[in-house]
Amino acid sequence: MSKPVKLSDMSREDREPLTQIENSDLMPLPAPLDDPAKDRAWAALAQQALDKFECGLDNTCAVNVPRPKTKEEENELITKFLSGLQKLFSAENNWTFLQPLILTMEHCARCHTCSDACHIFEASGNNALYRPAFRSEILRRLYFKYVKDGNLLSAFQHGDIKLNWPLIARLIELSYRCNLCRRCAQTCPIGADNGLVAHELRKLFSMEMGIAPKEIHDNGSMLQLKVGSSTGMTPQVVRDNIEFIDEDISEKTGIEVKTPWDVEGADVLLIHNAGEILAWPENPGAFAVVLNAAGITWTLSSEIAAYDSINYGLWYDDAQFARVALKHAEAARKLKVKKIVLGECGHAHKALSVIADRILTGEFNIPRESSLTLLRDIVMSGKLKLDPSRNDFPVTLHDPCNVVRLMGVVEPQREIVRKICPRFREMEPHGVDNYCCGGGSGFAIMSPNNFADWRFHVSGRKKLEQILKAFQDCLEPETPKYVCAPCSNCKGQFRDLLAYYDLWNKHRILYGGLVELIVNAMEDVKPGFIEWEWH
Repeated sequence: MSKPVKLSDMSREDREPLTQIENSDLMPLPAPLDDPAKDRAWAALAQQALDKFECGLDNTCAVNVPRPKTKEEENELITKFLSGLQKLFSAENNWTFLQPLILTMEHCARCHTCSDACHIFEASGNNALYRPAFRSEILRRLYFKYVKDGNLLSAFQHGDIKLNWPLIARLIELSYRCNLCRRCAQTCPIGADNGLVAHELRKLFSMEMGIAPKEIHDNGSMLQLKVGSSTGMTPQVVRDNIEFIDEDISEKTGIEVKTPWDVEGADVLLIHNAGEILAWPENPGAFAVVLNAAGITWTLSSEIAAYDSINYGLWYDDAQFARVALKHAEAARKLKVKKIVLGECGHAHKALSVIADRILTGEFNIPRESSLTLLRDIVMSGKLKLDPSRNDFPVTLHDPCNVVRLMGVVEPQREIVRKICPRFREMEPHGVDNYCCGGGSGFAIMSPNNFADWRFHVSGRKKLEQILKAFQDCLEPETPKYVCAPCSNCKGQFRDLLAYYDLWNKHRILYGGLVELIVNAMEDVKPGFIEWEWH
């Protein structure tokens, strides 16, 4: 294992990585992955990436920050960073998150309680670089030195750090070694929020320096605003796909399904993560079956960006976030719907239900509800005839961070699963104490260079441990098992994580959404809606 990383190492002028994790360093996994010798090897960074990008943090490269060609370019980037740093702590420029950010800067007691709560720190083998407070301490020292104009006494009180381009380049990468799950904030005795610090750093790098991962900016929010969806689907392509899904679901369930579009005055405007339409079409199809059977008037919108609940700006850029959120609200306002209901997408929940309150005022302040609470009301109302024996297989429930820990939607999905899944078992811990899937804050769609290896070995490791322990009594391949993940982003991580460790082929661990379990239990539906095959 590399020697311990110090804060001063971040300013090292060389481009050598500060640390490099080996499989032997990592938190042990339970059976059947308890033999470290059989753990998959990490891919080495290609020489082309080492030559072209800044990879001096941990021998992993997620953001692809180009190397400046001259000292003048480096100095220009440092100037932009300092400008963004000032704006980050300005009420005029950061009125949305300034107060909790300053609280975190000025009152952290450095007790490292947050470290014990961090799945990434634990999974890494307690590597100091991944402590939640590590990046925060760097920002704190820069804050007191450049924002508060600290002198020698201030440096003595708060610590000093050398500002140069290598530090900034490493800090860019380090801000993308956090899932923004905010388990650290939940456990902090004084409410310091180190997850927020990682978010605010990302915001600085994007909004002031134009640096963000291609997957969440160019191929994410920019594509969504330009074409209509982060998947690249135009309104017509989405309608064509939904029409195909309707036909397929009608045949599979024996119930005719026709999705309504642009219905004025509907009770519900349903907004899906567009990734579901492409990767998991049974999810939007199941929603149509349930809403129709419950007698709810609902609609989808064909407005640009309004049929895709994704809002990647939530993770890195306030301006991009606001542009997308306003598109969603405008579509609902034009259709005069009674409320917006968000499909199974965790970051879409937080984006439109919580953070958007800062900008959706007046006529744009349209009621917004989680699909989980709506589905709970439908299931408990008795409107659906349900046969739990159709779900007689082991089921465990994943808690998406943005829905459960950050919004407090804990029981509705559990009420449903307890009612319709006789072999349900909880992960430990669960509810607000559950761990991130490891794909949060954009990671599930980020796989440049060798970052996928880091995502599966480190950020996803604690969740992998939870899943294996939940099914420890039935790991034999003869028993199919279901990880219920009511979040599209989390499903993307589970798809990749379970495939990486071959847990479907060897142990029949499948993943899927909540609404699929409901339809699978409906007596009016042909048996076998959930197909036991890999997605």
